[in-house]
Amino acid sequence: MSVSASSHGPVIIEVAINGATTYERNPNTPRTSEAIAADAIACIDGGAAIIHNHVGVVRQGTDATVAAYLDSWRDIFVARPDALVYPTIDFQVEGLSFDHLRPLAETGLLKIGLCDPGSVNLGSTGERGPQGSFVYGNSFDFIGAALGLHTELGLGPSLAIYEPGFLRATLAYQRAGRLPRGSMAKLYFSTDRGLSGAAFGLPPTLTALDAYLELLDGSGIPWAASVAGGDVVASPVGRGAVERGGHLHIGLEFHAGDRTPTNLELLHEAVALCESVGRPVATPDEAAEILDLPRRSVTPV
Repeated sequence: MSVSASSHGPVIIEVAINGATTYERNPNTPRTSEAIAADAIACIDGGAAIIHNHVGVVRQGTDATVAAYLDSWRDIFVARPDALVYPTIDFQVEGLSFDHLRPLAETGLLKIGLCDPGSVNLGSTGERGPQGSFVYGNSFDFIGAALGLHTELGLGPSLAIYEPGFLRATLAYQRAGRLPRGSMAKLYFSTDRGLSGAAFGLPPTLTALDAYLELLDGSGIPWAASVAGGDVVASPVGRGAVERGGHLHIGLEFHAGDRTPTNLELLHEAVALCESVGRPVATPDEAAEILDLPRRSVTPV
């Protein structure tokens, strides 16, 4: 077992509050701007350091995407000027886009960005096994351009690690001096459900966690554990991550199971786990220090 030097320091809890989760899957999922803001504020007040949300604007242009995010964030920053909130990648007619990050960063509100440094098959499972034609593809050129944009804008990228190859690419960019300041690796483990019915990557076991930590050893990159299609706090990797000096990525975007909790309920369970291990939870300001996020001034919106 690899234990980091921060094994007794604060735990960053990120809450991914909605993602593509529908009301049918969990009626507590916040989808409107008002619901997103209320959920985010409650979670930050309850111990979350980072909030990640999606908005229901797809292929309507960058301006519409930016407006939708600012509409969902405005009340958050009124209540919590220290908030760390970030969006997902933008889906436009021409394909995946990071164009919305520049105007969001120019407001000063955005301190964290995102980059998924690899490609993966995502789909469902039927009688004949995994099925579906969606390949979530990110070429090395696209990834490299995204990392360069984050460095230019002074954003710390949240790096989604779906498969081990994603992490090896991340480490290769670090060795080349291209990994932006403030980067954080989120280790996505997957149950058989995955995101939409098919498993991907590594299962949520301690063996799998330690395999990732072997790759991360000596890199100094902060990391968090997450479980797609399950419950990270209830899984072995939740406690394992906290005990090994890592952080937690929770929320209704990935949660699945026999119950339909709220994001705040999941957060309370994560805080209790951290307390049981003897680690406090980080405030947004403490998370910014842990991640070494670049400082930004805020323009009122």
